[in-house]
Amino acid sequence: MRKVTLIVVAFFILPGAFARQENTSQLEDDAIQQLENLAERQNGEPEDDAYLQAMDQYRKNKLNLNTADEDDLKRLHLLSELQVQSLISYKRVLGQLISIYELQSIPGWDVVTIQKLLPFVTVSTSQSLLDNLRQRLTSGRHSVLLRLQQVLEKSNGFIRADSIANRYPGSSGKVLFRYKYVFRNLFQFGITGDKDAGEQFLKGNQKQGFDFYSFHLFARKLGPIKLLALGDFTVNLGQGLIHWQSLAFKKSADITSVKRQADILRPYNSPGEYNFMRGAGITVGTKLFDFTAFASSRKLDGSLNNDTSQTNDDYISSILNSGYHRTPAEVEKKNRIIQRSFGGNISFKKDALHIGINAIAFNFLTPLIRNVTSYNQYAITGKSWSNYSVDYSYTYRNFHLFGEAAIDQNKSKAFVGGLLASLDEKIDASVVYRNIDQSYQTLYGNAFTESTFPTNEKGLFTGISIRPYTFLKIDAYADVFSFPWLKYRVDAPSKGSEYLLQVSYKPNKKIEVYTRFKNENKAFNLTGLNSFTRQVYLRPKDSWRTQITYNVSRQFTYHQRVEIMWFDRHEKSRSEQGFLLYVDGRFKPKTRPFAINARVQYFETDGFDSRLYAFENDVLYSYSIPQFMGKGLRYYMNASWDVNKKMTVWARWSQTIYSNQNSISSGLDKIQGNKRTEIKLQLLYNF
Repeated sequence: MRKVTLIVVAFFILPGAFARQENTSQLEDDAIQQLENLAERQNGEPEDDAYLQAMDQYRKNKLNLNTADEDDLKRLHLLSELQVQSLISYKRVLGQLISIYELQSIPGWDVVTIQKLLPFVTVSTSQSLLDNLRQRLTSGRHSVLLRLQQVLEKSNGFIRADSIANRYPGSSGKVLFRYKYVFRNLFQFGITGDKDAGEQFLKGNQKQGFDFYSFHLFARKLGPIKLLALGDFTVNLGQGLIHWQSLAFKKSADITSVKRQADILRPYNSPGEYNFMRGAGITVGTKLFDFTAFASSRKLDGSLNNDTSQTNDDYISSILNSGYHRTPAEVEKKNRIIQRSFGGNISFKKDALHIGINAIAFNFLTPLIRNVTSYNQYAITGKSWSNYSVDYSYTYRNFHLFGEAAIDQNKSKAFVGGLLASLDEKIDASVVYRNIDQSYQTLYGNAFTESTFPTNEKGLFTGISIRPYTFLKIDAYADVFSFPWLKYRVDAPSKGSEYLLQVSYKPNKKIEVYTRFKNENKAFNLTGLNSFTRQVYLRPKDSWRTQITYNVSRQFTYHQRVEIMWFDRHEKSRSEQGFLLYVDGRFKPKTRPFAINARVQYFETDGFDSRLYAFENDVLYSYSIPQFMGKGLRYYMNASWDVNKKMTVWARWSQTIYSNQNSISSGLDKIQGNKRTEIKLQLLYNF
């Protein structure tokens, strides 16, 4: 009776709260901020578009919350661990959901969370046919995607030069081809081909066509086989201390996303040429245990030292991950390194307890020997490397504990441990502690740390999210950390801190405003001193951002952002400031087969240290996060047209105009002039 009463009340009260303007963006604001942070850390855009593909698949084939298990819910990347456990407990006690409006009755699920979920989930009492292999092979959707991208202005690399080394031999167009067959989220296979600007196609060094090819076959829930991967795939273990290849975020205003969540095996068909496995992997399971094993053998780009010694005395001096094979020097380094890897996981899960044992090992045919410097004397060397770990999680009422303890083959140790807590219906909190030896090393680690890789770090992150009213949300975090050993551009042990406060205001379904202030204090070498070891100082950086979203109607949405950065390089003479302002609009007629979005942006920064980043909408399965330095204007326009039920085309035009410089970039990528214009065309055919 209690459940029926809740549903009746929800049916009459909640539809207005659930009302949602159609989101013409591929991502929510939380994910956009995460990607902007990631681009700033990596000084470039991630090439893994698997998340965008997965969310588009959920739009087309919504996840049934009644049949979804814990792993299915985590794959959405829209729910915290506590919210996942809350839904599982709710269904266990009260049975299947009857209506989508019942979601608000689930403890810990607020209106904002439900609004984010609605485009991707449904509630149905029908049962899915999971084990019908013929249905998986014949009832899915085929798709062919072709994307062409080109910068209109010619850079030095495409201007005729007196030698091959001083130019790019291929065309200036970038091409992506992808064929994929998908049956819901249970079975898929496909092939991807990618050519970067400057690389040859069907001639020269690329007579096979594309510079990069990728093939994958992936299945879920085949009887006792939970996951099966053939070809290219990614591996994700524990909390990322020993291995994590899928897209993963770090600090942001979304303080409940501090835990790594992903299948151990995931399909890979993105254009990035480095961060994946090539081979086979499988996960089989019983009621209490899961067993995963995987093996990979692939070629990597790198510098192979060829001196006067014998071949078996040669060594790898560096591993490259750019994926560019344009100039003779780049082509020479292509596929020079053979890397073999294997590993596995044993997981135990009973009720709210999870324990996993992880192992991974790598082997190189040629030893890896890096040039030793003061900061990287612990770097991985030799022909082999291995890491081992134990990860855990446990949920008790409104508290969720998680973590991972790891060791490498040299017995260096690492630990990450966290807590997610729902202190009240209106208050969530998170804590993450990490303690990683200065000598701990991993090839593909990606944990919740300040540094890009998990090594040489101690720190404590605390975050809180408060929702005093339905229209108001306050998010804040504090992160203090230290590095016991030297780092790149930091010639001494150092400390740092980072603080963020964000206030979001949404008085109705038409208007949403957030404003945030962020303070960072991180150590850097003080330049300009003639000494072997430079003086290290704390580099303070403050930024303030305010963004407004106004849903004028169901067809038109307006955005505006202003951001200011203050950067102080210890002395006033070295201080920098940055400023960015943009307005954009999105228009999608309800009964017309096209959509348009456009932006105009002004930026002005004093230099590299005050650079700014802003996420840009793009064609389907793509996004842009340009780096803005100098002074100028940028604008872009995207348009899409549904030609028919099977075919959609996209077009994008973007241009940056600098007012304080007469050239852009450097080397072979240098453009003489103050404009950089890029066009992008994409076709998607489903059948």
